[in-house]
Parts: sequence; structure tokens; C-alpha cells
Amino acid sequence: MGTFYKDCDHPASRWARCPHFYKVRYRGPGGNQVEESGYLTQDAAIDRLTSVYKAKKAAPAKQAKSERIEKYGQMRFREYTAEWRAGQRHPAAVSLSHLDSLLQHHIFPALATRRMSTFDHKVVDGFIRTMERDGVGLAAQSNAYDKLKSILLDAHRLRLFDDNPLLGVKPPQYDPKGAVIPSSAQLQALRGAGDDTFRLVVDLMSGCGLRNGEAAAVNVNNIVADDVYRVTEQVNQTTRTYDRPQRPQRT
Repeated sequence: MGTFYKDCDHPASRWARCPHFYKVRYRGPGGNQVEESGYLTQDAAIDRLTSVYKAKKAAPAKQAKSERIEKYGQMRFREYTAEWRAGQRHPAAVSLSHLDSLLQHHIFPALATRRMSTFDHKVVDGFIRTMERDGVGLAAQSNAYDKLKSILLDAHRLRLFDDNPLLGVKPPQYDPKGAVIPSSAQLQALRGAGDDTFRLVVDLMSGCGLRNGEAAAVNVNNIVADDVYRVTEQVNQTTRTYDRPQRPQRT
């Protein structure tokens, strides 16, 4: 970190009572040796060396932050989002389809060309008000805000903003109605409304608690015992192929 000393004739054991000033010696940013004088006490000399050490230690972090801001801060939102999207780990196809739809129809029209360093809570508030003026449904507003929130929090972790741009923002309030459970009479009417395949799906959903995609994916390969069926896949509504379920496996 450096050294402190006195260059008078007194031994080190007498420095505390010696009237001469302390000196410090340390390596500067360029590797050159620096000497400073004028410190009245040993504590003052040590404090100076400590401050130099902390400044040198913080310099790489400051430089890294400056480089991040230079690289990402000037990016347009569309470019940053493309890089963020590519970094998502193993997203389901339906999730990507939903994300792309929200970006294309709600987020990009308002924010695509904005530079990342210019985001603050006013910008986010303005985005929500724009959706309200355009008559966007509350469910879509809430979903679009959640995706924007994920992207901006990722940028905030890179310390592109001095303040969190979501701080103080009131998100869209979406309060979905509770699920409606069909009555026995309604179930009976459903069973008589279609063919054998449709009736089987209705029975699987009502009797086993499967969702529609899980019921459509039922097959003999997932029967693990005479009376046990394990739900390990569902029909993806986007790709129309078997996919892993959106909730944990159930038996």
C-alpha cells in the first residue's frame, strides 16, 4: 500500500514526540514512485495511504462501468432487447411467442428507438399512459409492463442508470376474475356437444384436473402403473407439438 516515515535524525521510537512532519511514499497510477510530506501525525499519514489504496482499487471498477455505459448506454432499446432476448435460458416456444407479440405490438412502437441511458421513471410512466390512451386491455398492459420491467432491471444491474427507472412507478393493476367451475349439468351438456375425442378431453380435464394442452397430449407412454398416469408433456399451442408442461410434473 505504501510506507510512512520521517527523514530526521530521530529514531522511529521517538517519531510520536518528534516535531518533524511525516512523509509518505507510494506508487502512483503510472507505476512511478510518489513522495508527499506535511503530515503532522502518524494517523494522518496512514489515512492518506489508505485513501490512495482505495482509489487505486476502485479504478478498475470505475473503468469497467464507464465502458459498459459507453457500450450499452448508447444502444437503442430494440438492439438492447435483442441481446437480452438471446441471453434467456431455455425459454419455452410459447413464452418466446408471447414475448415477441408484446414487443411488436405494444413495447417497440413506443420505445424501440430510445437510447438505453435515457430511461427514467417518467419514461416508464409515459409508456403506461400511452397504453391507457390507446385502449390496451389491462391484461396486455400488465404483461407488457412486466416484460419492460425485466429488460430495464437487467440494464439496471449493469448500472446504466443512477436510479432505478422503475422506482415509484405504479404498474397497471390487472385483477382477473376467479375461475368458474362448471356445474354437473353443464358438464353433462359438454359431453353431449362433441364426438368421442372431445368427450374424452372433457372427462380428462374435469375428472383428472388436466389443462386443455395436457389433456390433448395424453398417451399410453406416460402410463407408469395400472392406475398411475404421469403428466410430463402438453401440446404446445404455438408449435402444435408435444412440449414440457408449464408446471412441475404431476402424477
